[in-house]
Amino acid sequence: MADLKTATFGGGCFWCVEAIFQEVQGIEKVVSGYSGGNAPGHPTYREICSGLTGHAEVIQLNFDPNQISYEEILIIFMTTHDPTTLNRQGADAGTQYRSVIYYHDEQQREIAEEVVKAVQQYYDDPIVTEVSALDVFYEAEDYHQNYYRENPNQGYCNYVITPKLNKLRKLYSDKLKA
Repeated sequence: MADLKTATFGGGCFWCVEAIFQEVQGIEKVVSGYSGGNAPGHPTYREICSGLTGHAEVIQLNFDPNQISYEEILIIFMTTHDPTTLNRQGADAGTQYRSVIYYHDEQQREIAEEVVKAVQQYYDDPIVTEVSALDVFYEAEDYHQNYYRENPNQGYCNYVITPKLNKLRKLYSDKLKA
């Protein structure tokens, strides 16, 4: 097995972003969690939802760079959520739903900044995606992991996540797992 790399980012509810990347070829593992806040210790979902901790709902994934590049991952990320809405994705509002890329090293920072600039041409409004260094990633509670796969008929999943997956399948059919 190749040496896996790690990427961390958030684009609204982590259930949506997790569901997207579980379908992408070269992604070995996807974990929902929290990052970017200032609360001491491991925050809970309830604390995150208060908006007071400063954390964002994010996913952290491990990928095989021989199958998919960090740049390709970010392009998929930037085109399967709305990076132009500040602290909001659809009906989900608050700083915990911000669009953010947490880079793990200088190379990831440079690539993230390049991708954000490159995809701006596809949006009428300015991109507000934050690009910041990863400090700490906290894994979310077990019931948040694999949420869409375990609850595909739940209302939020049908209304919000399934259309995102359909968009992914239409735009990136060549990048999906068989």
